[in-house]
Amino acid sequence: MAEEIKTTSEDVVENSNFIHNFIAEDIGAGGQFEGMSVHTRFPPEPNGYLHIGHCKALCIDFGTAEKFGGQCNLRFDDTNPAKEDNEYVEAIKEDIHWLGFDWDERMFFGSDYFQQTYELAVGLIKKGLAYVCELTPDEFRKHRGEIGVPATSPYRDRPVEESLDLFERMKNGEFPEGSKTLRAKIDLASGNFNMRDPALYRIRYIEHHRQGTSWCIFPMYDFAHPIQDALEGITHSLCSLEYEAHRPLYDWVIDNTDVTNKPRQIEFARLGINYTVMSKRKLRQLVEEDMVSGWDDPRMPTLCGLRRRGYTPKSIRNFTDRIGVAKATSTVDFAFLEHCLREDLNANAERTMAVLRPLKVTITNYPEGQTEMVSVENNPMKPEDGNRDIAFSRNIYIEQDDFLEVAVPKYKRLYPNGIEVRLKGAYVVKCTGCVKDDAGNVVEVLCEYDPDSRGGQPADGRKVKGATIHWVDMGTAVDAEVRLYDNLFTDEDPDGADKNFLDFLNPDSLEVLSGCKVEAGMVDVTAPANFQFMRLGYFCLDSVDSKAGHLVFNRSVSLKDSFKK
Repeated sequence: MAEEIKTTSEDVVENSNFIHNFIAEDIGAGGQFEGMSVHTRFPPEPNGYLHIGHCKALCIDFGTAEKFGGQCNLRFDDTNPAKEDNEYVEAIKEDIHWLGFDWDERMFFGSDYFQQTYELAVGLIKKGLAYVCELTPDEFRKHRGEIGVPATSPYRDRPVEESLDLFERMKNGEFPEGSKTLRAKIDLASGNFNMRDPALYRIRYIEHHRQGTSWCIFPMYDFAHPIQDALEGITHSLCSLEYEAHRPLYDWVIDNTDVTNKPRQIEFARLGINYTVMSKRKLRQLVEEDMVSGWDDPRMPTLCGLRRRGYTPKSIRNFTDRIGVAKATSTVDFAFLEHCLREDLNANAERTMAVLRPLKVTITNYPEGQTEMVSVENNPMKPEDGNRDIAFSRNIYIEQDDFLEVAVPKYKRLYPNGIEVRLKGAYVVKCTGCVKDDAGNVVEVLCEYDPDSRGGQPADGRKVKGATIHWVDMGTAVDAEVRLYDNLFTDEDPDGADKNFLDFLNPDSLEVLSGCKVEAGMVDVTAPANFQFMRLGYFCLDSVDSKAGHLVFNRSVSLKDSFKK
């Protein structure tokens, strides 16, 4: 994990980790990149939206370059056009900017290098290091061998000129899809199966989102990626741990193609979080089968979903920095991500009052027709934000659970002939009774107030035994819809072995409350806007569904912190 963590209330965490230590050695005296500027890259595939797992790699790639005063390229890995789309390109760019990183003019596409990659593949054939193979994928698996048993290939000794001819004809579209591949000639007996003559190119008749139909052969990731790194002058190729076994192939491609730069690949453990899945394929399934409202559904682990739910860039960057960078795979408690958000919002979110399940209160001894303004602080953590004035009158709304007709032990809120209770910023009140409908449901609470307790402090100095509760003025309240979110899955590890993640979808992951009441001033807020609904949690204005005349708020996180520090 991180070797050094320094936190402040104003800045994200500053980490030093094993990657930084390696890089410091590499650029130091006698190092591989002595005197050179650190150059990293973030290479997302534009076949979906970035999620919190990608965010770790993103922060490592951009953050490492930032730490060493270097550069980080944004390169879209669009060498597999089956699911790639410009929609995802634009979404990824938006997410990176939202987190506070920039690539300046250093944005590239893997497809920018198709011609150079093809020419380098031709060079390998000419060197006798690649050949055209006619085994289908299923047939090649049968020839792949086992530990201690070498693979075999009937096409491995194909003459160079014949492979050159076939490879060009592959490029020209003369062969069916899947009928031929270009393979590297490395070591059929290698204990690392990635080195047993891996495929470098395959035939695909599919339109590319940028190249159209110009190409019908596409390079495999393990061949294209090291070439792209080398051509861009990347010094450190930082990637997740599953590529550790691919590193010998990465180095082989660099060593045997005609490129001059030799990057260093360093691997780190991926981010795992409980109660969620990180597979883009599975997230896509949730979207395409309408199990969620879209990639930006606030229950999704995508950055656009987290943003819509009210997560802030600072909270996410603090989260990724605090969990550190390690070589060992681990799973992080989702509650820690919520903890990081709660910290940020507690310090910075404006306070307001909202009533989610309204119950009418009539203050019987308050003058009819009178409305006055009372002052409430905007954020006790930031006195410089000052106070706001809100309306108070004879009729207000409180939460239904702030009243009980028959009190239970230690109940400190309103009940008939009970204890005095403070109304936040207003007066001390005492319940005198209630009104029920024909079905016996309480529809109105009757109270009396102390006119000499404005601001919640009785003039005679007596102690108020009850709680301080929030409220909204009935005459000026604005209607709102509020959405309460829970984990999308009921199982801590829905993506575990021998599990179908769909079996663990949480039917209670979304509760929609209509008829909620918020302060009058909320009618003018615009997204993004984060608030603490006093005593209820942290909420944000929904950026998609909220509109004039129909306010929609999403609960970002509760007030109670479940993270075990």
